[in-house]
Amino acid sequence: MTTTPRPVPSPDDLTAFGAGHLPGLIGIRFTHAERGLLRSELTVRPELLAPNGFLHAATVVALADTTCGYGTRILLPEGAQSFTTIELKSNHLGTAREGTVTCEARSVHAGRTTQVWDAEVRAPDGKLMALFRCTQAVLYPR
Repeated sequence: MTTTPRPVPSPDDLTAFGAGHLPGLIGIRFTHAERGLLRSELTVRPELLAPNGFLHAATVVALADTTCGYGTRILLPEGAQSFTTIELKSNHLGTAREGTVTCEARSVHAGRTTQVWDAEVRAPDGKLMALFRCTQAVLYPR
């Protein structure tokens, strides 16, 4: 039996999906979407900084996790209803105070019960700012 893969939403559709939720609140915008590869960005603004004046680590994690999560939705197997995060890890190598931060997320494993995604977050000057990995549990109706 051949199954038709889920359609890949446009970057604008993905951006709109987050409106009214955390991704929209912090300003995540999608710039590229294909099966297994998504790119997003956000503009650094004062509300996203820690009190020390640097981009808050939680902002970086939210950008990477959202990008990976939306990729997970696109790769859900037939019959799957949703997913939830089992584990996430981030290594922060740099930061930003202004400009646009970008994220590129790639599927490492897309199975029937789990997915693993890696993401790189880059500072406005293109330097690697964070490495991120998450494992998602695929959920099926009961």
